[in-house]
Amino acid sequence: MSNLSMDIYRKLYLIRKSEEEIRRLYPENEMKTPMHMSMGEEAIVVGVCHALSHDDQVFGTYRSHALYLAKTENTDNFFAEMCGKVSSMQKGKSGSMHLCDPNRGFMGASAIVASHISVAVGAAFANLRLKNKKMVAVFFGDGAIEEGTFWESLNLACLMKIPVLFVCEDNGLAVHTSESERHGYDSITDIVGKFKCNVLKEESTDAETIYKLVLKAIKLNEENQMPCFLHLKYYRYLEHVGINEDFNIGYRSKNEYIDWAKRDPIKLQKSKLLALGYGKELEIIELQIDKKIEKSIFLAKKAPFADESELYKDIFSDNEAVI
Repeated sequence: MSNLSMDIYRKLYLIRKSEEEIRRLYPENEMKTPMHMSMGEEAIVVGVCHALSHDDQVFGTYRSHALYLAKTENTDNFFAEMCGKVSSMQKGKSGSMHLCDPNRGFMGASAIVASHISVAVGAAFANLRLKNKKMVAVFFGDGAIEEGTFWESLNLACLMKIPVLFVCEDNGLAVHTSESERHGYDSITDIVGKFKCNVLKEESTDAETIYKLVLKAIKLNEENQMPCFLHLKYYRYLEHVGINEDFNIGYRSKNEYIDWAKRDPIKLQKSKLLALGYGKELEIIELQIDKKIEKSIFLAKKAPFADESELYKDIFSDNEAVI
C-alpha cells in the first residue's frame, strides 16, 4: 500500500511542480508555445498510466503535459520542447500541443479535437492483429464526444472487440461552454452503455481510486474482450489556454474552484501519506523532483535552437513504425 501510494504521489508531484515552473518562467518569454495547462486533472492521468504497463500505449489531446509526464517522467525532453530547443526529441517542432515519445508508449497528442481517437483505435487494432497484448488508452475531453469520429471509433472498437480504453476527462466544459448548453441528453454513460463495451465512471480526485478502476477495466477486457469507456470527472484550475486563472470572465465562479480545490489530487495523496507517517520520505521525494526539474530547465535554457534545415526533416514517414 505504501509503495503504491508513494509512487503515485511521486508522479502527481512531478506533474504539478513542472507546471508550477512553467507558470513561473512563462513571462520570461523563452517558451514560445501556447500552454494548455493540466492542473486539476492529474489524478486521472496518473491513475490510468500507473495501471498500464510500460509497453502499453497512450494518445492524448493538446492538454498534454500531465499525460506526457505521467507516462514518460521525461522532464529533460519536456522542458527542452517547451523552450523549442534542438535537444528535444521533437527538435522544437511539437511545442506543448504535439508531444510524443513512442519508445515510452506516448504515441502522440493532437490539437484537433477528437482527431486522435480514431488513430488510437487503429493502433489498438494493430496490437490485436500482432497479438502483442499491448493496451491502448486514448484520452479526450467531454467536448470530443460531440464529434462524429468518437462515435465511429467507439462503434468500430465494440464491433471488432478492439482492446482500447476510451478515457473521457470530463470537466463539464468545451472551452467556455457548459455541457447544459451542448448536450441534448442527460447522461453520456447511459448512451455509451448501449454499445457492446464496458462502462465505468468515477468522480473521485483520488488517483488511487482511479488506478483501481482502471485495473478493473483491464480485467474486464481480458474476460470479455470488449473495449472500455471510462467517464472521469475533474476541474480545470486555469484558463483554457494560458497560465492564469479566468474566474473574472463570467462563465464559471471562483466558489466552484474553491470547492474542487478542497479535493486537490496532490494534497489528497500527500495527506494520506502524512497520516501513515511518511513525512520524511515525502520531503526526500519532493527534493529529488525539485532538483530533477531544476536541472532539466537549466539544460533546456542552455541548449541551442534547431537549424532551419530541421524544418525539412520528418516531413514524410519512413517504412518503420513503433507498434
